[in-house]
Order: sequence, then structure tokens, then C-alpha cells
Amino acid sequence: MKKIGFPQLFMGVAVALMVACHASAPVAQTTVPAKTPDTGALLSQQNVDATIYQYSSAEVYRLYEQGYELARIRLDANLQRPHTLPPAVIVDIDETVLDNSPNNVTDIVHGRTYSPATWKQWTNMASAKALPGAVDFLNYAVGRGCAIYYISNRDVDEELATVKNLQIAGFPMADEEHVMPMTDSSDKTERRAEVAKDHYIALLVGDQLTDFDQRFHDRTADMGKKQVDALRDSLEHYFIMLPNSMYGRWLDVITSRPDSVKLRNKARFLEQNAY
Repeated sequence: MKKIGFPQLFMGVAVALMVACHASAPVAQTTVPAKTPDTGALLSQQNVDATIYQYSSAEVYRLYEQGYELARIRLDANLQRPHTLPPAVIVDIDETVLDNSPNNVTDIVHGRTYSPATWKQWTNMASAKALPGAVDFLNYAVGRGCAIYYISNRDVDEELATVKNLQIAGFPMADEEHVMPMTDSSDKTERRAEVAKDHYIALLVGDQLTDFDQRFHDRTADMGKKQVDALRDSLEHYFIMLPNSMYGRWLDVITSRPDSVKLRNKARFLEQNAY
């Protein structure tokens, strides 16, 4: 896949936005031919603002720096707690240590949504950049005597490219022993438990609450917010939450709500009003 630079990508998104905003404006003495709307392209446009925010905003840049600054504070405090096993830090990979927003921008430019095929083209390139603060924090953790485990829901056939990407980006302990991809289930509970057999888990870092506990997969009670309150103490001390506006369980819960038909019909509304 040819990597598109920021100016090209931004201009592509800008053009798409201009088309979406102005395509419905009447044109004097012009007959607009009937078109068959591309639902995939329309759906991809719904993610434009979220992707631009994740990809280019100074706010997200600072949130990552701030998150990893707090991670040092929490790690230092947790290492002072009594423990008999050697300490470890568990991190997610995507939107936690590696930045995949350029791939999402490329999807938007080409008017497409996520697909396993294009995603694996991206991961095979092993070109994702490290997110702000991630490398420095994990090297700091290693200096404090911690092992680093990367628990990801990337597929097993992406493991070698992922290890390569992490190594290129400068991450410590980036090898097949410490990178733990998805095998049978996206539930990370067993993989975390495997690490916990021989280690004191001093800290976990991720962009999804399920990177901390699978109980957050259930969003039926107030969209998961009650579960956050119930586990507030553990979250405060042992989990660092990083921003990801592009995708996640938070979006799935909206589309699975009883009233989600209104949301699913959003694409149909756009189709009717885009031309």
C-alpha cells in the first residue's frame, strides 16, 4: 500500500467534506444525473471528525503525553505495594502504543470502512509510529525492573509484522515471547492471567476499558458507566486510559441499542440528501 502524506490525506478529507456539504445545493440550469449512492463511502464520512481529531489534533497528542506521565506516577506507587513476584506492565498495542490513524484516514480518502484485508495490508507494512510518551514510559518501566507484555487483538498471522513494527519504533521487549496476539477470542482475560501466573501486574494501559477487565464488555447498564463506578478504585490505581475516538466497544453499544435503528438509518438519510 502506498503511504499517503499528511497534506494529500488532509486535502482528500477536505475535498470529501466539501462535496458532502455542497452536493445538495441546486445548480442553475443543470440536470444532475441520477447516481447510486455508495453506502460504504457515506459511512466512512461519518468517521471524518473523529479520525481527524485522533490523527492531527494537539489535544490528542497532549492526552497521550499526559496519560503516560500519569502512568509513571501510578507505576511508582504500585511498585511500592507489597508483592512477591517480579513486576510487569501490560499494554494494548493499537491506539495505545502504535498509531493507526493514518490507516483510518486512508480508508476515508478511498471512501471505505474497516475491512480485515485492508487492515492487514497496513499492519504488514510495519510502519505505524509510536504514540507520544509510549516508548519513554515503557523503557522507564523496564528500568524499574518490569517486564513488558503487549496483549493485542491483532491476529496471530500479524504477530511477526507487529513485532517488527514495535522494534522499529524502539519499544523494549518487542519479541514473540512478549507480544501476545489474539488466538481464539478477543477476550484478553486468559492472556492477562497467563502473565499474572509469574508476575505482579503493576499497571495496565489501553484505549478500551476491556484492556483492563472483560466485565466492561457488557454495556447494558447505563452503557457501562455503572461498571466504571463499581470498579473506580481499581481503575484509578491500576489502569491508564488513553484516547481513541475512531472505534471501540463504546460505538458497538450504541448500534446495539433498541433505538439504534435510527442510527442505522443515518446512512439512508445521507443517501437521500447527498445529491
